[in-house]
Amino acid sequence: MALFLPGEPVRRSEDERLLTGGGLFLDDWDEPDMARAVMIRSPHPHARIIAVDVDRAMLLPGVLAVLTGADYRADGIGPIPCLDECRRRDGSPMVVPPHPALASDRVRYMGDCTAMVIAETAEIAEEAADRVVIEYQPLTPVTGIEQAVAEDATRIWDECPNNEIFYAQEGNRQAVDEAFGKAAHIIHQALVNQRVSASTLEPRGYIGFYDAGEARYTLRGGVQSPHGIRDQLAKYIFGVEPARIRVVTGDIGGSFGLRGPLYPELICVLWAARRLGRPVKWVASRSEGFVGDDHGRDAVSEASLALDTSGRFLALRVSAMVNLGAYPAIKGPRAPLNTLALLSGVYDIPALDVSVAGVCSNTNPTSPYRGAGGPEAAYILERLIDKAARALDIGRVALRRRNLIGEDAFPHNTGVGLVYDCGAFERTMDAAIELADMAGFDARREEARRRGRLRGLGISNAIEQTARPSPEGAEIRLEPGGCATIAVGTAGQGQGHATIYRQLVCPALGLDPAKVRIQDGDSDAVATGMGTFNSRSAVTGGSAAILAVEKIIEAGKIVAASLLEAAVADIEFDAGRFRVAGTDRVVTIEQVVAAASGLSADALFTPSSPTFPNGTHVCEVEIDPETGQVAIARYATVDDVGTVLNPLLLEGQIQGGVVQGIGQAVLEAIRFDPHSGQILTGSFLDYAMPRAEDVCAIKTGSNAVPTALNPLGVKGAGEAGTVGALPAVMCAVSDALARHGARDVDMPATPERIWCALSEAQNAGGVKYE
Repeated sequence: MALFLPGEPVRRSEDERLLTGGGLFLDDWDEPDMARAVMIRSPHPHARIIAVDVDRAMLLPGVLAVLTGADYRADGIGPIPCLDECRRRDGSPMVVPPHPALASDRVRYMGDCTAMVIAETAEIAEEAADRVVIEYQPLTPVTGIEQAVAEDATRIWDECPNNEIFYAQEGNRQAVDEAFGKAAHIIHQALVNQRVSASTLEPRGYIGFYDAGEARYTLRGGVQSPHGIRDQLAKYIFGVEPARIRVVTGDIGGSFGLRGPLYPELICVLWAARRLGRPVKWVASRSEGFVGDDHGRDAVSEASLALDTSGRFLALRVSAMVNLGAYPAIKGPRAPLNTLALLSGVYDIPALDVSVAGVCSNTNPTSPYRGAGGPEAAYILERLIDKAARALDIGRVALRRRNLIGEDAFPHNTGVGLVYDCGAFERTMDAAIELADMAGFDARREEARRRGRLRGLGISNAIEQTARPSPEGAEIRLEPGGCATIAVGTAGQGQGHATIYRQLVCPALGLDPAKVRIQDGDSDAVATGMGTFNSRSAVTGGSAAILAVEKIIEAGKIVAASLLEAAVADIEFDAGRFRVAGTDRVVTIEQVVAAASGLSADALFTPSSPTFPNGTHVCEVEIDPETGQVAIARYATVDDVGTVLNPLLLEGQIQGGVVQGIGQAVLEAIRFDPHSGQILTGSFLDYAMPRAEDVCAIKTGSNAVPTALNPLGVKGAGEAGTVGALPAVMCAVSDALARHGARDVDMPATPERIWCALSEAQNAGGVKYE
């Protein structure tokens, strides 16, 4: 039992089932009468739909239906909304153009859904899709931010003449102007945070069911928020009560934000199931994911930092633009808004003026992707600080230390909408410096030089806001015989939730973990739930579970008092036993549960404020100047995620996040042809994912500062690795290049970019590489 205590490195209890083939992922699910669906997608990034001819497809034996945008309109199915409320520069509400699941008059990105073919088998559906004839009138596409905001840019939406969907600004512009006016130093940097794909291990897929007798829909498939998707479908798409829809996830092969949006395909399988009276299944191919999934990131920024003569930060000014794609996704503005809120980082910056504009283009919608604004903010700030350190000839650690928020400065108001409750930023940085052996870097750099390699070091201090205020529910049901169920509103996607919930509940109630069932990812399991995103599950779901434990104990004391013929106030509980205080009179929780014919309790937890996990990452890279190849040579990170519930799972989360950040820093990029608008990275032949050979051993450490904002003291850990990795890796690359007279490069730091930067430096009279 002690093995399952919170804080112990318990191995994941779900792994045996998954590793021995016991997982139930979407593609494992089958029904006797299930039809298969194929989506027809636009081959054009921008075009008018002139005509749709489905006659030849319908003649193919086994074809059940071909649904089009006209059918969608005729059946009164609603458009996909955007739920983030933003404004434009003039103060008017942001532009939210209609986004039907099937386009009927105009397509606005390559991959926009135009029809759905349903047949007895996937093979028949594919063949029938080839027979559907859609006549298009191609229009001029706009793919990048610079194109979208050009004066002569094609207008993507009539109601948005300048292609700008929203504009947001935080901070004190007047104070920043005054600070810049008296600054001794002003450092400027322009950066690109490229578009990326989540590329989860399991592609997206959904099964739609409809029970005509109960007039009830059931969706099976990987989503991050079963209750949220249920409510969105009910309110905006089908116009029914939430009780008429159930959402069940099953096992999920990764998400990283990918499974958060309300996608056209999940709407269409439910709609088709209702029309056909039988289950309908759709599963994306890997290549289909590149053109059908929402993407992440895609931003450009101009940032300036004002400093005094001693290197103290006076003010920060940032102006950013983000590419929202053809339609603002249901949470499309969320990541850029988070970026604004986090741009002060872990530093005491007296004045900030930060703004972001969201523009539309003929590309996939963008949605929150692992870190959702945290990596973007850290990347801007940490790269800028490194540039300032070089310009002022101050050590990069010394400059950071000089401006960190002190431990005695909490609560700390950032000036851009957040109040940090706690932290020990300097201690965390010092622990990371020691773990990384920064003192030995000069010797390692010299050794690399003798081998003809350029070695650079990057350090980044990162912070994010997690578990924003939203409710999460949990229910615990104890049954006679010792079995129990923990039902939660979260939806695990590989994080190890089942292990954590057992660690929290089993020791507290004296339960055998082997007899405890975890029920999650089901909107019918608990009354209230928000799901798994924003590193919130332990904060909200874990806290709700602990509150339910307390209710179980209180209810059990009443039963125990009756069994022991004592007053309720005299009953104590510990390690699965109810005892009359000061005596040896005891009943076990199993006896209490049996006497009560079962015990159950539910609880709801809503944080009053976000939590703020933070950390320091140190990365060393080596560059081969002959090829431009970047190798990650060393990596260390120390994180403050609050109370550590399971160090083994924490290490896995941090390391996975770091690798994802490394992938974006040196490998990954979604690219479109700027003239035709066609996607150029439509497979893993073109989109480079990190492999084992691309990373090194990642050392992790912890400097836990528990928060008082929730009963567990936890802050969240799922995105921390990615937030710090982007700037750490790119600061290391920049350091290696700068030491040899070469210019900065944008992400991804590909061999071509690195080689060009080094060649330019050598041709301009810089260092000659031997």
